[in-house]
Amino acid sequence: MPASSDSAAVSSVLRWIPIRSLGARHRARVLAHLLALTPADRYLRFGYCATDAQVTRYVERLDFEQDQLFGIFNRQLELVAMAHLAYLPQGTGGARMAEFGVSVLGQARGGGLGSRLFDHAVLHARNRNIDTLIIHALTENTAMLRIAHNAGARVLRQGPDAEALLQLPPYTVASQIEELLEDRAAEVDYHFKRQVRRVDTLWGRVTGLRAD
Repeated sequence: MPASSDSAAVSSVLRWIPIRSLGARHRARVLAHLLALTPADRYLRFGYCATDAQVTRYVERLDFEQDQLFGIFNRQLELVAMAHLAYLPQGTGGARMAEFGVSVLGQARGGGLGSRLFDHAVLHARNRNIDTLIIHALTENTAMLRIAHNAGARVLRQGPDAEALLQLPPYTVASQIEELLEDRAAEVDYHFKRQVRRVDTLWGRVTGLRAD
């Protein structure tokens, strides 16, 4: 393999970001994540200036059985980025669609987490025979629209709102294996972080007792 190919492969591995599927047991973490968004970020995520009460109601209504949520955790197991893939009723002609939404905490920006979550959602959706991914966003949400445009989506703008439509290719054996490997690796990463956190907590208690 040429040296350039080796470098590209190594770079790809180093950029890997573990993304974990979220379930109902993560509802409190999802709420904490969304409540930690600044007013400006809530406006971009929901399309309006969502209050704490409105965010809470949104989280309470999340259906983890019907939809799919993905999260990225930091070393302290804080949910720093999250995506919501909402499956929509089957459209005319049998088309199957899903809507994508994403949020990233301010301190985690600049690392490509939004793009990574988008790519993961695309992989997940196509493996479930979804034909079209829809992104509703404010026209001022340039980061989200840039991600959609770079993926090849058709972006329609009308006043302050924009809608991006991305046609997904059919799943393949390779795409299914890729998703399986990503999910397994993310589970291993999450459990490793949880064990490290437990050890750190225990060590902090021990050293605290010694100091006393």
